[in-house]
Amino acid sequence: MNNTFIFEHYKLIILSLTTTYHWLLSYWENKQKLPPGKLIDLGGYKVHYYTKGAGSQTVMIDHSLGGIEGYFLINEIAKITQVFIYDRLGYGWSDSSPKKRCSQEIVRELGQLLEKAGISPPYILVGDSFGSYNVRLYTHYFPEKVSSIILTDGLHEKGMLSLPLSVKLLKLFFLSGFLMSILGGILGLIRILGNLGIFELIKPQLRQFNPESRRMVKRSFYRPKHWLTMAREIWNLEISARQVQKANNLGNIPLISIKSKTFFKPSLFSFLLPVKATNKIRDVIHEELLKLSSNSRQVLANNSSHFVWIDEPELIVKVIHQLIN
Repeated sequence: MNNTFIFEHYKLIILSLTTTYHWLLSYWENKQKLPPGKLIDLGGYKVHYYTKGAGSQTVMIDHSLGGIEGYFLINEIAKITQVFIYDRLGYGWSDSSPKKRCSQEIVRELGQLLEKAGISPPYILVGDSFGSYNVRLYTHYFPEKVSSIILTDGLHEKGMLSLPLSVKLLKLFFLSGFLMSILGGILGLIRILGNLGIFELIKPQLRQFNPESRRMVKRSFYRPKHWLTMAREIWNLEISARQVQKANNLGNIPLISIKSKTFFKPSLFSFLLPVKATNKIRDVIHEELLKLSSNSRQVLANNSSHFVWIDEPELIVKVIHQLIN
């Protein structure tokens, strides 16, 4: 009984220390380290955006669910043309918003942001995973502003609205993980794991990016609002899929769909996952993505899982370079 009491006592002390460490460091970061870009108020909520480079066309990146992967490639893309990345509300340096985290609302915010920031078209829209919904819907509303589209392992409602039970359970598993990570963020445990290099241990390809870009990405993941926003976006994923159904005919806008080799790379744990069912859905998704425009083509990322931005970032830069030229 005494040993149990002592163990519980030490756990509380450790959690108190990690929580205090995290919130003090977060406070210091907010005071000392300014965001790399600018903040714009969108009706009471500030959105962070970051531009770099120069050119006649602007590459606008909409990230994956929970991702802010644009920071990894902004320097490389800026060598080609101007690039614009932003933290959707709830991520990075942007405020959280009580408004529904679905594509319709995200695109409304994006339209306001581009206008207030004075980012002139034409845009090359790059949508990664969930971001593909948002760039499609934006193109539906503002086709005259879009010169071309790149989808990196994008989503399509035909597959996403008819998921088999095993994949639906996987989505619920991810949702539960995001909800648990909110607590991990509050207690400072995510920051401790990040400082120990666990992110790089899980995904060794992260080491190819410079420490500063990794720091900016990790900064978002350390905060509870990041995981809460991920949970809200995945909870509304079906709503977003239905909203984007209207954007199923993009005319002859050049569209390049980058398809990864598999959703999950083989690992010690992948046998526990519905790999075959997931990849079958992906085949349907990528067939449908090519039907969105009469001027579309597919590029295979043969060394990539779903995380093409991390597994084969040079391929994305190459495709952007081809479009610019």
